[in-house]
Amino acid sequence: MLSTLAFIFVLGVLVLAHEFGHFIVAKLMRVRVEIFSIGFGKKLFSIKKGETEYRISLIPLGGYIKLSGDNPEEKRDGQSWEFLSKSPGERAAIVAAGPVFNYLIAFLLFTLVFFLGVPNLTAKIGKLKDDYPAQVAGIHVEDRVLSVDGKKVEFWEELSAIIYEKTEGKEISIKIERQDKVLDLRLVPKVETTKNIFGDDIKIGLIGIMPSDETKILRFGLIASVKKGAKRIIILTKMTYFSLYRMAIGKMSVRDSLAGPVVIFKITGEAAKLGFIYLLQIMAALSVSLAIINLFPIPVLDGGHLLFLLCEKIKGKPVSMKVQEISTRVGLSMLIALMIFVFYNDLVRIGAFEKAFSFLTGK
Repeated sequence: MLSTLAFIFVLGVLVLAHEFGHFIVAKLMRVRVEIFSIGFGKKLFSIKKGETEYRISLIPLGGYIKLSGDNPEEKRDGQSWEFLSKSPGERAAIVAAGPVFNYLIAFLLFTLVFFLGVPNLTAKIGKLKDDYPAQVAGIHVEDRVLSVDGKKVEFWEELSAIIYEKTEGKEISIKIERQDKVLDLRLVPKVETTKNIFGDDIKIGLIGIMPSDETKILRFGLIASVKKGAKRIIILTKMTYFSLYRMAIGKMSVRDSLAGPVVIFKITGEAAKLGFIYLLQIMAALSVSLAIINLFPIPVLDGGHLLFLLCEKIKGKPVSMKVQEISTRVGLSMLIALMIFVFYNDLVRIGAFEKAFSFLTGK
């Protein structure tokens, strides 16, 4: 039940932010909005205020707004409040507003997370791996690492980052606290090869320690939170585009990298169990992903509409209806194929087919 509520909450907020972006900029451009819908398909509930009908629809995987005079195949009166009566630049602003608002909501959420504070694992050791340098050097469970080669550490993330970089096979010094005593130990990290998030083989230093479950809330001031929120957005955007590039050239597994609604449902549920602050982080990351996906130059997405508007601006006239129609069909087919693949991949990743087979066969 918690997973369902978390999924609906996250998806609802992100869709609302995206469509509100289109909505508010359309209003600023004095374009009439006929329908504002959260969800697709059959209308479940609606209320009309002014010229806009606000809807809740059956399928919650998205939403849309219907602008007056936005279909070139329908009869138009040539009124100033019709979408197609506006200049390419004004229409582009309305189209781009959805992804922009997703970026905005992600920035606000990340800023809020850093300001409120999030639990971070401390540098207290919870477990040792047999025959690894830490155990051999005499490090114990419950020891707290204070510094590595003179660099102070408080959180596990800091500790791991320093240790991972120790790939020269040289001796390092580790200062630990044990029952109010401070000890200086020396050891040589073990160098192993692993894969990073982009699928590349990398060498890292390991000493065979794992964290305890002790956490500490790390908070930042408002200015620092704003800076960190912006930085997180930039990092996520760069990582996403680089990952897409790697997938396109076959350097990353598409199957292992893409996640659809089933996996998102699972992730949001797990985040909700950990706490509201974790759910906000997931929501912010998903909002960035939603913005990036919608900017793809595929005709049925915002990016595709922006591409047509760019062509119109360059040519001085709209792209022909035949080209738009063919492009939209191709784009829609691509999206449907991708959705089917992602949904199937989600089921494989969570072991749904194995569970179904076990249930049917009794094994």
